[in-house]
Amino acid sequence: MKSRCLLLLFLASFFSAQSQLSPLTVEKIMRDPKWIGSSPSNIQWSRDSKTVYFNWNPNAVDADSLYKFHIGSIEPPSKLGFRKEANFISNDDLIFNKDHSAWVFEQNNDIYFQSERMSYPLAITTTLERESNPQFTMNETAIVYSKNDNLYAWNIADGTTLQLTNFVKGSKPKASPVNTIQETWLKNDQLREFLILSERKNKKDIIDSLNEIEKTYLPLSSLKPVYLDDKFLTSLQISGDGKIISYKLTNPGKNKSTFVPNYVTESAFTESIPGRTKVGIEEAKQELFIFRPSMDTTYKISPKKLEGFFEIPDFYKDYPSVYAKKLKDSIGKSVNYSSLKFSDDGSKAIVDIVSDDHKDRWLCSINFEDGTLESIDHQHDEAWIAGPGIGGWFGNGNQDWINDHVYYFQSEKSGYSHLYSYDFNSKSIKAITKGNYEVLAAILSEDKNIFYVTTNEVHPGEQQFYQLPVNGGTATRITSMIGAHNVTISPDEKYIAYLYSYTNKPWELYIQENKAGAVPHQITDKAMSPEFKSYAWRDPEVITFSARDGAKVYSRLYRPSKKLANNSAVIFVHGAGYLQNAHKWWSSYFREYMFHNLLVDQGYTVIDIDYRGSAGYGRDWRTGIYRFMGGKDLNDQVDAANFLVNNMGIRRDKIGIYGGSYGGFITLMGLFNSPETFAAGAALRPVTDWAQYNHPYTSNILNEPADDSIAYKKSSPFYYAAGLNKPLLICHGMVDVNVHYQDAVKLAQRLIELKKDNWELASYPMESHGFVEPSSWTDEYKRILKLFNHWLK
Repeated sequence: MKSRCLLLLFLASFFSAQSQLSPLTVEKIMRDPKWIGSSPSNIQWSRDSKTVYFNWNPNAVDADSLYKFHIGSIEPPSKLGFRKEANFISNDDLIFNKDHSAWVFEQNNDIYFQSERMSYPLAITTTLERESNPQFTMNETAIVYSKNDNLYAWNIADGTTLQLTNFVKGSKPKASPVNTIQETWLKNDQLREFLILSERKNKKDIIDSLNEIEKTYLPLSSLKPVYLDDKFLTSLQISGDGKIISYKLTNPGKNKSTFVPNYVTESAFTESIPGRTKVGIEEAKQELFIFRPSMDTTYKISPKKLEGFFEIPDFYKDYPSVYAKKLKDSIGKSVNYSSLKFSDDGSKAIVDIVSDDHKDRWLCSINFEDGTLESIDHQHDEAWIAGPGIGGWFGNGNQDWINDHVYYFQSEKSGYSHLYSYDFNSKSIKAITKGNYEVLAAILSEDKNIFYVTTNEVHPGEQQFYQLPVNGGTATRITSMIGAHNVTISPDEKYIAYLYSYTNKPWELYIQENKAGAVPHQITDKAMSPEFKSYAWRDPEVITFSARDGAKVYSRLYRPSKKLANNSAVIFVHGAGYLQNAHKWWSSYFREYMFHNLLVDQGYTVIDIDYRGSAGYGRDWRTGIYRFMGGKDLNDQVDAANFLVNNMGIRRDKIGIYGGSYGGFITLMGLFNSPETFAAGAALRPVTDWAQYNHPYTSNILNEPADDSIAYKKSSPFYYAAGLNKPLLICHGMVDVNVHYQDAVKLAQRLIELKKDNWELASYPMESHGFVEPSSWTDEYKRILKLFNHWLK
């Protein structure tokens, strides 16, 4: 009996030790992330606001499943099952009429209609082709949908379908050639000599004549074909009253694409992965059209009369001869029509226009009588237009109609992204929100009286949810916990469901009433496994320090105990450039977060800063890297190092730096241009030459290589490689379709020719930009740890 008890105690102690995570190792933290736990995602509501649906994987199987939770239930969330999940339609999938008494949706490439009086939805289409984008129109008497680049209207009353447009791919057929004199004589001679030929021709002529007469009475008689030639049709839509149709034609540029060699393949042959183009491409040319079916009239929209359309960007002044030529020969800017929205009554439309050089944005109303534009708001930025809710090339932005004469939108005109409204009656713009903070998201209530907004007003590192009167004023805060809240509102707007996380606590699902002071109820509890919970994950301080120009730099600081401190430090540089990581919620860099805990356990101090170019701090911070990446953003890293030396007791010769993507780029710029600051660095999947990177991102910040070579040479580590005199580790996936492996190869050859011997390149044959295999993550971070332990301790 005694031996049995001892055995049980031994087994309990053994399994307890097995579940304990400490001490941290790279192998432990870089396992498949399922070991951490499972966070829910993709929150959706039922139409009756009684049930919340979400994706979840609490049992750590291969993939997430759809779960549901009934409001007020004491039962835990339950899984739907495969068949129910396959046919699931959430409230977000439904398009309603004005009083919500009827709705339409797309499912399995067909369109369905249902009203409150119907038990089951009615299939409007049942074809092998895809029908999509249904909407109520023609004063809610019809459902219009898209199929094969054309619009069709289904009459709700009688179920008939009418084709509204006739776009045809390809070119207009060439006219039959005119007969020569010889051919005409021969034809007439044949008809004179052969009676049957003559009779058949007469019959055919009569039939053709009758067909032409009949066409004048057919509904499709006005549908003249519009030939697309080699252009692409996009953004085809119709106004709420059915009187106006808008569409865009895009002529793609002729650009050379890259390819990525894939060496480790099932076939055993090297295969090519199709890749992107490089910065400096020939931009696609867009044209916007307004079509008035009742008058069979089409207008091509012209932006040439807009303010600033012919202005030359200031950066050309660094190239005097080019600037003078452009002033003389300016033909205006190419533009992108990023969004067009009709008012509910169909009487107005506002189009969002962004210049291809990214420096101008116009909100314009369209005159349906002649297709002319009237500018409502013009924003010009010698850097580039962007920011939360702004849109441009990367989306339609946060904008829509409050009512048939008031339109809302977001703009950075104050230096921060805020909500504004334009009143057609008073011809005036009003700021709905203002202050030194960002409006990160905004949704208009169903009754159009309230904005539901998410902002970082409390702190740049928090995201809180508010109710705000539609005309502005005092916002009422609804969420209360420190951290971030990704909120989804119930259809009746009485409840909110949100994903909430804190710095050291991954995302969980909460539900609460949509009012101030309401108690949040936690619905899921599997984001942290018992093993993950067994370690005391640090809550890093979010601090600020002053940069050399006086700017306040927000940072995450991880500090070891005095007993462990080794007076060495590591600076982590987040990727993406325009991203935020010095915040109070669970980071997308969760592997790096765990690695930083490991470093602190070994005595290192770690700092992670939101350097110039990061998100969350307004326009000036966002554009601080214009025409010089590796300028102010690198200075911020050097100033962080000085802060550690002056305030944290860190030795000046014991500071390392690392990061991936943009963070890898900054690491290279740091080692090449400020070697006295950093003792060693690890550059992961780094950009080494910005002329090799993609167009949408890079041309924003550095313009184009052929136009602004100065900016590219200042910003590319390749040109500074001679400055390397400290140990450098480069890690890069060989099938990276974002930052190509070519960047690493190009820099490697440069370092070889410079006879540098203090660097190494670790290549990962089966990894793209974001690694997926635990073995790759483990190998990479063991190398990083080895580098720092060798040169910093």
